Amino acid sequence: MLHLVDTLIITAYLAGVLIFGWWFYRKQKTAASFTRGEGKLPTWALGLSIFATYVSSISFLALPGNAFARDWNSFVFSLSIIPAAIIAVRFFVPLYRRLNNDSAYAFLEERFGRWARLYASACYLLTQLARAGAILYLLALPVNSLTGIELPTIICFIGFLVLIYSALGGIEAVVYTDAIQGILLIVGALLCFFYLLDGIEGGLPTMISEATKSNKFSLGSFQIDWTNTSFWLVLFYGFFINLQNFGADQSYIQRYMGAKSLDDAKKTVWLGSLLYLPVSLLFFLIGTALWVYYSQHSLPPNTPPDGVFPYFISTALPTGIKGLLVAAILSAGMSTLSTSINSSATLLLADFCPQEDEKSLSFLRIASVVMAIFSTSAAMLFLGVKSALDVWWALASLFSGGILGLFLLGLLVKKPATKMAIITGLLFILWSSLSNLFPTTFFTVPLHANYVIIISTLLIFMIGWMGRKKS
Repeated sequence: MLHLVDTLIITAYLAGVLIFGWWFYRKQKTAASFTRGEGKLPTWALGLSIFATYVSSISFLALPGNAFARDWNSFVFSLSIIPAAIIAVRFFVPLYRRLNNDSAYAFLEERFGRWARLYASACYLLTQLARAGAILYLLALPVNSLTGIELPTIICFIGFLVLIYSALGGIEAVVYTDAIQGILLIVGALLCFFYLLDGIEGGLPTMISEATKSNKFSLGSFQIDWTNTSFWLVLFYGFFINLQNFGADQSYIQRYMGAKSLDDAKKTVWLGSLLYLPVSLLFFLIGTALWVYYSQHSLPPNTPPDGVFPYFISTALPTGIKGLLVAAILSAGMSTLSTSINSSATLLLADFCPQEDEKSLSFLRIASVVMAIFSTSAAMLFLGVKSALDVWWALASLFSGGILGLFLLGLLVKKPATKMAIITGLLFILWSSLSNLFPTTFFTVPLHANYVIIISTLLIFMIGWMGRKKS
C-alpha cells in the first residue's frame, strides 16, 4: 500500500494538473486559442510536448514489459523515428504552415474533395480512441498494484481528471502540462533504473553479462519473415507509423501551427524526436534490468509482462521515490490522453460540425468531454489483454485506413486514381483483419498484423499512381 508521503506526492501532482487547466481556462477567449494557442507557443514547450505525447504509458510500461518478456526487437521502432523526422521537416511541416488550417485533413479536401477529408478524419478519430484505451489501461495497472482499487474504477477516475483539464485549458494547458510531465517522466525513469541496478547483485556488469548470455539485447532476426516480428518488420512498420504521426496526425500538426514560425515548427519536430530516442533506450534498459533483477528475486507467478514494472515500483522502491514514479507514469499517460482529446475535439469542429465563431469555443469543450468519455469506454476493452503494446500496434495498423498513402498521393502525384486506390487499400485492410479473426472462414495468407499498414500504404500509392490521368 502507499505510504502517506507517496499519496501526498501523487495528490499534489494531480492537483497541480487541475490548477493548470483552470489557469488557462481563464485565458481562453477564442477557438483559435483553444486549438493552436494563437500561434505563440514557445519551441521548447512544443518540442517537449511532442516528446511527452510519444512517451505515453505505452512506452513507460509496455516497452519495459516487452524487453522483459522478449528482447530489444521493439527498440528498432524507435530507430525509425529519425528518417521519418527528416522527411517531415522537409515536406510536411512547410505544407501545413502554408495551408494554415486547424485541420490536418484540409489538404486532402483541397486535393481530392470533401470525401477524402472526412474519411481521413474519421480514421484518425478511431485511431485515437484505440490509443487512448491502451494508455488508460496501462495507467491503471501500477495504481491497482499499489492501492488494490479495481482497474475499472481507476480508469474512470483518471479519465475524469484528464477530461477536466483538457476541456478547460485547451492546447496551451495541454502543451505546458506536457512539458512539465515530460521532465517528470525522464527523472522518474532514471531514478528507477538506478534503483534497479542497485538491487541487482553485481550491478551493471552483471546485468549486461546475464542479458547478453540470454540474447536479451537482440534486435530481432535479420531474415525476411512474413509471420513473425523481425528487425525489418519493426523497422519498416516504425517508419510508416512515425511518418504517419509527423505527416498525417492531427495532434502533431496542431503543434506545427502553434509555433511562432516555420523554423520554430521544424525545431519542435527535432527536439521531440531526438529526445525520444535516448529515453526509449532507457525504457528498454529498465525492462532488461527487470529481467535480471527477477532472476535473482522472486516474482509472483502469472504476472503479465506489462505488470512487472508496476510490481517492482510497488514492492522495491522506497517511500517518496515510489510516489514520484507513480506520478511519472500518470504524467506519461495523461499528457498523451489530453493531446488526443484536444486534437479530436478540434477535428470534430473543423471537419464535421463547423460552428459560428461565438459558439466554437463552447463546442470544443463539449467535444472534449464526449471524446474523454469514449476514450474511457475504450480502455475497458483492454482489460485482460496479454500485451497492450501488441494490441495497440495491431489496432493502429487497422484504423490507419491508408491515410499515409492518401497523403503521399496528394503530395507526389498530380492526378491520381484516388478513389480506386482507397477502395483497394480498404479491401486489403478488411481482408487482412477478417482473415485473422476468422481463419476458417476467409482465405488466408500468413501475414503479421504489422504488415497491414505497410502494404496498404504502398498499395494505395501504387494503384493511385498507375491509374493517374495523363495531362
